[in-house]
Amino acid sequence: MDTQPIKTNGWRWRKVLQYFLQGLLVTAPVLITGYLLFWFVSSIDNLVPIFEEKEGGSGFGSRNYGLGFVIVIVALIVIGYLSSNFITRRLFSLFDQLLENAPGVKFIYSSVKDFFEAFAGNKRKFNKPVAVSLHQPDVYQIGFVTDEDASEFGFDDYITVYIPFSYSFAGQTYLVPRQRVRPLDHIKPADAMKYVVSGGIAEPEQEQVPANQ
Repeated sequence: MDTQPIKTNGWRWRKVLQYFLQGLLVTAPVLITGYLLFWFVSSIDNLVPIFEEKEGGSGFGSRNYGLGFVIVIVALIVIGYLSSNFITRRLFSLFDQLLENAPGVKFIYSSVKDFFEAFAGNKRKFNKPVAVSLHQPDVYQIGFVTDEDASEFGFDDYITVYIPFSYSFAGQTYLVPRQRVRPLDHIKPADAMKYVVSGGIAEPEQEQVPANQ
C-alpha cells in the first residue's frame, strides 16, 4: 500500500498571511487613533510649559503629563462662558471689532474667524449637503451649500456650493445654477463630509423614519 504525503498547498503560509492581515486590520486603526490622540494632547500640553526638563543639548522639553492640556481646555471653557455672558460679552465684542479694524491684522483675523465659524459657530455653513451636477448631466459630486444667493456676483438664481476633495481638507467653490443642485436632506452633514473625504468608503447613516409616519 503506497503512502503519499498530504498536500498542504501552502495552507499554513496562507493562513499565517491571512491572520497577519486580519491582525493588521484590527490593530492599525486602534494604534493610529491612539497616536493621533497622543499627538493632539501632547501638542496642546506643550503650550503651557509648567514643568520643564533639560533634554539633550541645550533645549528644554515640557513634562506636564497632561496638566497643560487640562489647563488649556478649562481656559477655553471659561472664555466660552465669558463670551456668552451678558455682562462680559460687550468686552469681547469690542476686542473683536478692534482686531477686525486693525490694519494688517484684519484680513488674517477675519479669514480665520470665518473659517472656524463655518464649522462650529453660529454661522455654520457646512450643514446643507447636496449633490451637484457640474460637468455631466448624470454625474454628481457631493458638496455643501454655503450661500443660498449668489446675486451679489451678478448670477441670479445661482447658489454657492463648496466641493471638498477626497483624502484632503482642501476643496473648490462653485457658483451653480439652482436647478442643478439636489438637496440631500436624508444625510447628516457630518456623514456627507466623511463620505466625501474617505472617497466613498465610509457609509453614511441615513436617518430612520418611523413606520407610522
